[in-house]
Amino acid sequence: MDWSHHRFRSLWLLPAPPAAVYGSLERVEDYPRWWPQVRAVTRLDDATGVLTVRSVLPYDMTFTARETRRDPASGMLEAALSGDIEGRARWTVIPHGSGSLARYDQVVDVHKPLLRRLAVPGRPLFRANHRLMMRAGRNGLLRYLEAV
Repeated sequence: MDWSHHRFRSLWLLPAPPAAVYGSLERVEDYPRWWPQVRAVTRLDDATGVLTVRSVLPYDMTFTARETRRDPASGMLEAALSGDIEGRARWTVIPHGSGSLARYDQVVDVHKPLLRRLAVPGRPLFRANHRLMMRAGRNGLLRYLEAV
């Protein structure tokens, strides 16, 4: 087993229409406005950006996200990731009751040297760190959608 390989899934129930949620998620450059752990986004072109994220643990992750799919009809956004992590991330936004369900799937291999060295003993902490980041993202997006 490669201890630096991770699969994550997060489900965000949001009381906003799918189009509003999708619209917020497709504007990656706005993530730092509502997602505290997304520290910086630098757009390189219409489909590519460099993101720096940091959650509770004291390390930054910097990676390039290149859009590979944008399909508002199906509610899907997908990006290839490279840098400190390599793999893919996908948002799928669907109607749920009177609001939306935003599903985030990520499959990545960690390339950051320190995190690779700590892969086995640190795995539970890294996974908890990711859960905390995703919880803060959902709460931030909820506040952002309410304010808009």
